[in-house]
Parts: sequence; C-alpha cells; structure tokens
Amino acid sequence: SFLAQFCGYGYTNAFGVYQAFYTENYLTSESASTISWIGSIISFFVTGLGLICGPLFDRGYFYHVFIGGAILQSFSLFMLSMVKPGNYYQVLLAQGFGVGIGQGLMYVPSFAVLSHHFDRRRTTMMSIVASGASLGGIAHTIMLNKLLNGPFGFEAGVRISAGFVSMVLFLSCLLVRPRYETVQKTSSVNLWKATKKCFTEVPSLLTILGFTFFQTAYLYPMFYLQTDSLRHGLSTSFSFYSPVIVNAGSFIGRFVAGPVTHFIGIIDITIATSVVCALLIIGMVWLGTAASVVLLGVLYGLFSGMNIAMMPSMFGLTADPAELGVRLGVGFAITGVGALVGPPICGALLTSRYIWWAPALFSGAITLTGGLLFIATRIAFFRTAPKAEHAGKGVAE
Repeated sequence: SFLAQFCGYGYTNAFGVYQAFYTENYLTSESASTISWIGSIISFFVTGLGLICGPLFDRGYFYHVFIGGAILQSFSLFMLSMVKPGNYYQVLLAQGFGVGIGQGLMYVPSFAVLSHHFDRRRTTMMSIVASGASLGGIAHTIMLNKLLNGPFGFEAGVRISAGFVSMVLFLSCLLVRPRYETVQKTSSVNLWKATKKCFTEVPSLLTILGFTFFQTAYLYPMFYLQTDSLRHGLSTSFSFYSPVIVNAGSFIGRFVAGPVTHFIGIIDITIATSVVCALLIIGMVWLGTAASVVLLGVLYGLFSGMNIAMMPSMFGLTADPAELGVRLGVGFAITGVGALVGPPICGALLTSRYIWWAPALFSGAITLTGGLLFIATRIAFFRTAPKAEHAGKGVAE
C-alpha cells in the first residue's frame, strides 16, 4: 500500500514540475490556469473514483481494481511520452484522464485493505501508508526535474519515469493481500444504507464538507510554489527543489501523525493543522527569498501532511469496519471536487500578470473555513458519541 501511494498521490504531488515545465517550455500558448486543469483532474480522479472503488472493494473485487489501476497508470505515462509540444489536449487525455483514473483505481483500496489487517493500530498504519505519497513526491520531483530539464528532454525523460513507476507498481501488486474472511464472516454491506449514513450522520457530513474546503486550497502551494520561486527571481536550481521541500515536510507530517494521535486525538489534530495551513498559505503573499521558501515549504508540508493523513481515519470515525470501503469512497469522491476546481481557480486569480496575493488570500480563507467545519464536527461528534462507542475508540487512538 505504501508503494501504491508512492506512485499514486506521490506522482501527483510532483505535478508542480510539470506545471512549471509546461508553462515555460512545452505548452507555452496555454495559461497557467488552463495547464493546472491537468493536475486538478488527476487529483479529482485519485480521490473521486473512490465512489466506485470503495463499494467494489467491499464486494471482493480488490485485485481487479488494484491491478487494473496499475496497468492503466503505467500505459498512460508511456503514452504521455509520445505527445509533441503544443498538443494540450493530448497531454490532458494521457496525463489528466489516463494517469488520474489509473491512480484513482488504486488509491482507496490501498487504504481500505489496511482494515483487514489492523484494528487498534489502524490510524497509525494509515498515516505510515499516507507518508508514501510524500516520499514519492520527493523522489518524483527530483527525478522529473533532472529528466525534463536535463539532457534527456521530455520524451525520453517521461519514458524513464514511466519505467520506474511501472516497476514499483508491479512490486506493489505482488505484495499487497486482502483478507476478506476477517470482515465478511460477521457482517455484510448494504451499499445504500452505508452511503446514506455518510450524509445523515452529522459528524460524517461535516467532515466531508471540511475536507472538501481543505482540498480546494491544499494543492495551491504544491502546484505553484516552483513557479512562484522562479517568478520572484530565485535561482533555477533552487526553484526546482522547492516542491521537494514541501514534500519532505509532508513526509514527516504524515509519518508522525499516527503516533501523535495517541496524545492529541484525530479531530483535534485536524482542526489545528487546518488553521495553521490557512495562515501559512496566506503567508505566501510575502515569499521573496530562499529562506522564506524553505521555512514556509517545510512548515506547510509538515502540517498539511498531518492533516491529509487524518482523512481516512476521520471518514471512518463512525463506520463499521465492513463499511469502511464505502465510507472512504464517498468521502474521497466528494472532497475530490475541491481538488478539481481549486488549482484552476487559483490560476485564474493569478492571471498572466502573476498577482500572487489573490490566490493566496482565496486559498487561505477556504482552508480556514474547513477548519471551522472541523470544529463543528468535533462538537457534533461528542454529542453523538454515546450512540457510537466503537467510534470513541478511534478518537482515543
């Protein structure tokens, strides 16, 4: 599961490299907002397909979905390497739709399968698996910057990247194993009832809304920090590594999020990290030096990584283990809408004149709104806690 995240959302976290390369070299006739649609569509499919993958996982189709996603992602990356400069819609089809759907088929199952193997330590294991996306963001960012902006160029560079991703995904498919017998002996899933609970249970509804707002702004630093650094006159070599700084902080945040929940609690961590991320995004208005990029990148990566690591556990707070696939699927699908519209909105606010304060203030306000919704989630959850004793255990963990 860790390896699936490494090549799934980890590759999406490195899209800032593609964003800068397309803007400066490969798709120069397109605006930053138009190009960002490629990354936002990937992000939407990564989480949005959970609406299909979650129920399929609960019904026993884990291998069909997981292996199918690995094959599609690998094939689409090789197809991307064949696209010539200026062909925006070919890039959108191969990378936005092909890679996005492939990653989406693997994303929710890679988390949901953990419920077959872990109970008391499930939150800790989910945070460790989630850290694979950040480590992947580091590795893919360094690799893609060296390949695309080096002697290899786009065609050979993307092909080498596709080969590396294919090998890692092959290893992931060999290693991962579901254990349906541990769940289905005690319960069977009613798809309609499980889906309905996501919206009729107030804590669940508020959680979904909160993460939808958070995801709308989450990708702004991921996609635009490298371009921001370049436009503010920082050296090209340093700017290439600015996404690595964010992903390094995110790796630490996701990795330590699980153990920290033993002392603070899942909901409280989600609230605190949302508020801090809102302040850090607004702070991007004053970026201008290498030191400010490093400081903000590390801190944003750390706190946003902890927040993202809490998503699967937050969606499953009031869920029966047999319903976890549906809960994750519905939650990720709806929050994916935020990831879909957020980067293009930020690109439109940025304009061709690069007005950096506009997208920063917008993203900061949206993130803060998500934090307020998480506060409402906390209030609603503890009011209904006596009705969901098993969920209380999740909060304690």
